[in-house]
Amino acid sequence: MSNNFIQLSPRISLIDGFDLGLKERTGTYVINEDKITLIESGPSPSVPHVLAGLESMGIKPEQIDYLIVTHIHLDHAGGAGLLLEKCPNAKLVVHPKGARHLMNPSRLIAGAKAVYGEKFDLLFDPIVPIQEDRILIKNDLDTLLIGDKCNLEFYDTPGHANHHFSIYDPVSNGIFTGDTIGVHYQALANDHIHFVLPSTSPNQFNPESMIESLNKIQSLNVDAIYFGHYSLSKQPNLVYEQVRKWLNEFVAIGETVFKKSGSINELSNTLFTSIQADLDNIGVSREHPVYEHIKLDLQVCSMGIVDFLSKKYK
Repeated sequence: MSNNFIQLSPRISLIDGFDLGLKERTGTYVINEDKITLIESGPSPSVPHVLAGLESMGIKPEQIDYLIVTHIHLDHAGGAGLLLEKCPNAKLVVHPKGARHLMNPSRLIAGAKAVYGEKFDLLFDPIVPIQEDRILIKNDLDTLLIGDKCNLEFYDTPGHANHHFSIYDPVSNGIFTGDTIGVHYQALANDHIHFVLPSTSPNQFNPESMIESLNKIQSLNVDAIYFGHYSLSKQPNLVYEQVRKWLNEFVAIGETVFKKSGSINELSNTLFTSIQADLDNIGVSREHPVYEHIKLDLQVCSMGIVDFLSKKYK
């Protein structure tokens, strides 16, 4: 557990939270500035890994000044309350639409149980409420000074969720995007294959908003994109291209399956077949470990697509 972090730059590191028991799935970024700042807590079972990573870096929990969550889905923020108990001097920074749900997480818990069922306790328990006086809300274009030359800037970026912002770091000219512009498959990046898919999970997925957020991020001309899942890409134009391509395909395939009253499993399987064919064409083995991640993602993505289309055609 003590070797679960990588240093991405002299001031930014990434701790692997081993979400779902998988490596390179969900991470917590550490920005080592005057005000030490974490981005994403991960779910509660990841918190011991986060603390072990900090210890390996020589950072004590009481040295943490800020914990920022890009949005309040439990794989990103479910462990925030538990982590704050260990980091007594830290403030939680969150989107205005997410704050009340972290203070009273009952609706978050109910929503996650609807998706994950009997697996909820294993994946997310405990969800610890956060006191209001430890929460700092940031609106669109707000800033947070964490170092002499580092004034983080927040951008409202819905599409994946309405309670989602992205955080621009001027020092690296990079942006922490959570799930807004997709999932970066590090298992393929390790083989020098750049692959990003959109994250369309329920119940606030909206493709038009997602593209608007992507356009906003693209207009910033960043050099690096730091994904919630997982690690960074220094090829932002390729990220935008891949997300646009697959988002169109996800929605088009979703429409076809939905209109013939197909199931979520049928949609997931159809999307998987399309993605597998694409990866076949570039020589990715069908036994590649990335497929474990992709299959998990497509099940949840399919739920979100069906939810979106059900509202659209209601």
